[in-house]
Amino acid sequence: MKYFKAFYQHSKRLMLLAIAGYLGSACTEKAKDQEGTQTAARPNIVIIMADDMGYSDIGSYGSEIATPNLDEIANHGIRFRQFYNAARCCPTRAALLTGLYPHEAGMGNMVTSLNSEPEPGPYQGFLNDSSVTIAEVLGQTGYATYMSGKWHVGEKPEHWPLQRGFDRYFGLISGASSYFEIIKEQPRVRQMALDDQPWNPPAEGFYMTDAFTDYGVSFLDEHFQQKKDQPFLLYLAYTAPHWPLHALPEDIQKYEGNYDMGWDSLRTLRYQKMLDIGILDSTYTLSPREEGVEAWENAENKEDWSLRMAVYAAMIDRMDQGIGKVFNTLKQNDAWENTLILFLSDNGGCAEEITGRKLNDPSAEIGDPGSYVAYQKPWAIASNTPFRRYKQWTNEGGIATPFIAHWPQGIQSSGVVKDYAHVTDIMATCLDIADAGYPETYQGKPIKPLRGESLKPTFAGEALDRERTLYWEHIGHQALRKGKWKIVANAPDYQWRLFDMEHDPTELQDVSNEFQDVTRTLTADYQRWAQEVGIKK
Repeated sequence: MKYFKAFYQHSKRLMLLAIAGYLGSACTEKAKDQEGTQTAARPNIVIIMADDMGYSDIGSYGSEIATPNLDEIANHGIRFRQFYNAARCCPTRAALLTGLYPHEAGMGNMVTSLNSEPEPGPYQGFLNDSSVTIAEVLGQTGYATYMSGKWHVGEKPEHWPLQRGFDRYFGLISGASSYFEIIKEQPRVRQMALDDQPWNPPAEGFYMTDAFTDYGVSFLDEHFQQKKDQPFLLYLAYTAPHWPLHALPEDIQKYEGNYDMGWDSLRTLRYQKMLDIGILDSTYTLSPREEGVEAWENAENKEDWSLRMAVYAAMIDRMDQGIGKVFNTLKQNDAWENTLILFLSDNGGCAEEITGRKLNDPSAEIGDPGSYVAYQKPWAIASNTPFRRYKQWTNEGGIATPFIAHWPQGIQSSGVVKDYAHVTDIMATCLDIADAGYPETYQGKPIKPLRGESLKPTFAGEALDRERTLYWEHIGHQALRKGKWKIVANAPDYQWRLFDMEHDPTELQDVSNEFQDVTRTLTADYQRWAQEVGIKK
């Protein structure tokens, strides 16, 4: 009887709210369980994403870069040893926002340009209407929804964040951009927006990372002043440390000369620290230097190379400083204990060479306005220690990311989670802790079934599904993981290689010939999935 009484009261409240057209603060009132006792209010959610940051680039994952704020939540929360993204910026962002594989959300490749008319389908280049975003779902259940940072899943105004469930937005609609200005010249046109209107940075005093932090904090300040009893979602998507290498002088100064040791020594030092702090164990063998990367002792222009990595480190340092401001805002408003904070990167370190873009002023010092360079493959493999490959690839160096979860009221365990998980799980996890169901339809249209699985069991120290199957495809790079087995194939030959991730998690020994039946079974499963989601070669 108590259950039906509670159900009736809850339904009545929702009906009244619907009639009023407002799902606001009343939805956050403390609920009553079957015994009539008070239960905690639904948690706030803060999702923080770095851009092009490698697996070992923060302190709690082996780095020498100063990241005290991220280290704080890592030390008092949980860290995943094997958390996967979707190998590149646009696909990962689509998967995070929708809980679907990128192709199912229309983002199998990269975002399409502002003036394009793409064919609808898995590669259309903006979020489709058969997906629903985390903001759309949480917004309908009473959450305030904010975003500050890089969008990159739809260039046209009708595809911007406020059209996909966010109440407030500030940030970069487009992809990689200067941190000091917005380039308007073709073909590298970039757009920024405040809510649903174009926004241009001031001529002086602008630094992209700080701007994302400041607007994220301002959204929270406004929320705590006006809607303190309403739970919120903040998605804070930094562009740091994506190229171009741009940082503030005071941050660069901290790291100048620190990388004179070179990439070989840096990889060794990071690898040993990773073993010492327990993020890795002895099954992880440090991969050999990547093909095409020479030994540091033979490298020319060592001073130039060292400065590039110093600027890269400074960019991460500044991002962590901004994250600290967000954390302080939560603490000052008594929201720290009941806020779930999630942190990850959209792909591994980036090996790209960008001189062909012809935006660099040779007279500008690396890191300053006017410069436009990347840190390239030698440092990318250091960022991705101990793995092989980098951004775009489906080897671990391309798809493995740090993943931290912190929630004082909701996470009873701490330490390193060894089970593997995926970026699609973020949607499922957030809906689970918010008591929000995933819809079958949205705005009258059917929605594709959720792919992600809730990570909530790990908050209590429980195991995840250790035989779960995950799939990847991006511009000819393919992979599948099921249990301890992982297959990987790359264009142009698409030859499948099999790795035993239990004993060889850095993918150094192809055992496809030894376990041909396993290879055939997993390959057939991948082909079935590829056809289901519309993969094209």
